[in-house]
Amino acid sequence: MLKSDLKELVVLASTHVSDNMLRITLGGDDIARLPADQESAYIKLVFPQEKGERPLLRTYTIRHQREAEIDVDFALHSPMGPATRWAVNARPGDRILVGGPGDKKMIYQPADWFLLAGDMAALPALSVNLARLPERARGYAVIEVVSEADIQDLSHPEHLRLHWVINPHPTPERSALLDKIQSLPRLDGDPAVWAACEFNAMRALRRYLKQEYDLAKSHLYISSYWKLDQSEDEHKVVKRQDSEQEAAAR
Repeated sequence: MLKSDLKELVVLASTHVSDNMLRITLGGDDIARLPADQESAYIKLVFPQEKGERPLLRTYTIRHQREAEIDVDFALHSPMGPATRWAVNARPGDRILVGGPGDKKMIYQPADWFLLAGDMAALPALSVNLARLPERARGYAVIEVVSEADIQDLSHPEHLRLHWVINPHPTPERSALLDKIQSLPRLDGDPAVWAACEFNAMRALRRYLKQEYDLAKSHLYISSYWKLDQSEDEHKVVKRQDSEQEAAAR
């Protein structure tokens, strides 16, 4: 991330979307440097450290974009990391350096039907994908949240069913997302799949998709956005190693 890419944005508002999801609205003069149509793109929040130490970068998704502001949603969890701690304490007028935006990860279109899956870390990007599917789209969206109070009213096609999975205590050994997906009737035709979640759940879901579907590479986006009991920096290392192993196995 180049230093020239950084923008200093200003906190405009802080709003609870649900019990465990906090929305921070950012604006300020530098927002004009952000290209249009960046909903679902990722950005890097920059947290300075002690003198001589590299700043911490944390990755988040642009949930909404308006002419002079963006919304960034934070899944609240314990223990809090630097980004969550900043969001909880953020007040209007606070400033933060932001890098990006990076790529948008959108589900492949067209397809016979669609399968979307994600947990609360992926919910902002999943929500944008849902809202941008064609009106006639059919399929499923399986969304894992901490509690019933975290279920949101999401824009989606009439014939694409939303399934909310309540899982307050995820573990590496079991994927609540996969359990629900396996219980759903398989639809006719070839699907396009978009899935993002915890690292162990991602690998379990990836194995299942490879076994059950002959998906073209273009029709599958699957990624881990975090890993239980690891920081984002630690997760990046494990994620890179997993990607290299997957590439070598092809």
